[in-house]
Amino acid sequence: TGGLQILWGNIAPDGCVVKRSAVAPEMQVHSGPARVFDSEDTAIAAIYAGDIHPGDVVVIRYEGPKGGPGMREMLNPTSALAGMKLDTTVALITDGRFSGASRGAAIGHVSPEAASGGPIGLVKEGDTIEIDIPNASIHLAVSEEELAARKAAYIQPEPNIKTGWLARYARLVTSANLGAVLK
Repeated sequence: TGGLQILWGNIAPDGCVVKRSAVAPEMQVHSGPARVFDSEDTAIAAIYAGDIHPGDVVVIRYEGPKGGPGMREMLNPTSALAGMKLDTTVALITDGRFSGASRGAAIGHVSPEAASGGPIGLVKEGDTIEIDIPNASIHLAVSEEELAARKAAYIQPEPNIKTGWLARYARLVTSANLGAVLK
């Protein structure tokens, strides 16, 4: 097997990626409650406040190419989890990206991203997320009917940046699975 693994499932229909070589053996298969954050900064604050517990699945959304905009690197939350001794018991899922320095069950590039209406934007606090890296699977344990109801009720948040070049970038950028290039 290679060092990277692409995962597929209802939370990432267009895929996501994990550096499987940096994931502890006990986290290769993991299921836990979602702890949902709409920015990297709020997630880091919760980690440092001791609000994240072993078994949790931290979800950081609206940090992808369109949502950021620009797809910030998520080394800070993974470093915070490692610093709190949670990197072998907590998974992190994001539509943002990771560098080669990240370790733990850090799953990024979730596509489509939340800012494009992707299912990661429909995850609610406490939902169960099932991760199976050896079998390339990531699944939000919510019925298709419930996901459809959530999608029907979903209201897209206002963009972070509304003017200038970054606003233009956010309007024109493609998903991470397509290279986050402008179209």
